[in-house]
Amino acid sequence: MLSSTGGTSPSAGGSSPSTRGTSPSTGGTPPHPRLKIAVVGGGSTYTPELIDGFARLRDALPLAELVLIDPAADRLELVGGLARRIFARQGHPGRISWTSDVDAGVDGADAVLLQLRVGGQAARNQDETWPLECGCVGQETTGAGGLAKALRTVPVVLDIAERIRRRNPDAWIVDFTNPVGIVTRALLSHGHKAVGLCNVAIGFQRKFARLLGIAPDRVELEHVGLNHLTWERAVRVDGEDVLPRLIAEHGAAIAEDLHMPRSLVDRLGVVPSYYLRYYYQHDEVVEELRSKPSRAAEVAAIEKQLLEMYGDPSLDEKPELLAKRGGAFYSEAAVALTSALLGDTGDVQIVNTVNNGTLPFLPDDAVIEVPATVGAGGAKPLPVRPLEPLYSGLIANVTAYEHLALEAALKGGRDRIFEALLAHPLIGQIAYADRLTDELIAHNREHLAWL
Repeated sequence: MLSSTGGTSPSAGGSSPSTRGTSPSTGGTPPHPRLKIAVVGGGSTYTPELIDGFARLRDALPLAELVLIDPAADRLELVGGLARRIFARQGHPGRISWTSDVDAGVDGADAVLLQLRVGGQAARNQDETWPLECGCVGQETTGAGGLAKALRTVPVVLDIAERIRRRNPDAWIVDFTNPVGIVTRALLSHGHKAVGLCNVAIGFQRKFARLLGIAPDRVELEHVGLNHLTWERAVRVDGEDVLPRLIAEHGAAIAEDLHMPRSLVDRLGVVPSYYLRYYYQHDEVVEELRSKPSRAAEVAAIEKQLLEMYGDPSLDEKPELLAKRGGAFYSEAAVALTSALLGDTGDVQIVNTVNNGTLPFLPDDAVIEVPATVGAGGAKPLPVRPLEPLYSGLIANVTAYEHLALEAALKGGRDRIFEALLAHPLIGQIAYADRLTDELIAHNREHLAWL
């Protein structure tokens, strides 16, 4: 995800709804005219994954032009050069260009993908470390670190979105930028044409398909919650819910991937996202994080190697090392979502979009992560079966925090930061909220315009 100092990438009553996940077609007649797509944060080391997806799935999303936008000109040269070589290797006729000028880059774009990180990996490293000093999880999207990222990010994203709207009010914004739920809510609350996207759902779809030995597009997920706070309540193959069988036969493997006890998966009868570990095993996770280098430090080392590789003029495909960077399957999810928006396909995708009564215990303007039909009018959530209190209670709590977090990001102020932290279920104590507020401000002064 992009920053002002350099681009880096990402690191989702009645009969039950579900979705087939994201498996865009690779054949047949293109569903819409040839397109221009812009990627803000295009200097990210992750971008070659997107490029590979655009090249492989060209019939689903027929690009005439792809523009990479990033303030880091040196990274743009390396990433853009590799992007062109990937297109050439795979015979894609589209033109790839790059620029540090947001206005010029988004001009005439049919869709703009946002994958930016304000402050780069250095800011992420802080998000993952200073909360630990208070005995709280240090993570870039959850807890105090996630709030810090939201405060840095929301104003920058809204400025970019306004530039997009001035240049091309019909362009869709597809947001990968974390924290996706809060950022998407900011965009929608300001009237932008936006849909948020996470790779958790498509990751589960692919994992379950692999365990079942079937093609991913046969797997439908009943996925519900908020971004980075979701559960898989059913896994359907040809209309049959196979989740009980998956848990019975592969529960150990599923639990191992989640880093959660097998007994929890068995007792719940659902599959929580990995991020639920920060809630269900908070203190254990804190001790683990204290005992090893931050994920940001690991990613920074990987990025250094990747950029060296990208400078090799003989490299014309994404390197295997990129898989360790994170963001698996984002390219396929992005192609499927963008194709549905621009082609008005009505496909069912798992996305972040406005609640509008889908979860009746949440405000209508909350942003939820559920299956939705996607077309030219945006994403329309499918009905959701009533949620058990075990899940609805936590969703409601975190939604309240996200509301307060967005208020703090938009209006600033120490009191608003304190209230958001006090409301967060991983903090919720006066002493912790006070100390974390001071730490957050101290570590983010250069990014907080209201100071």
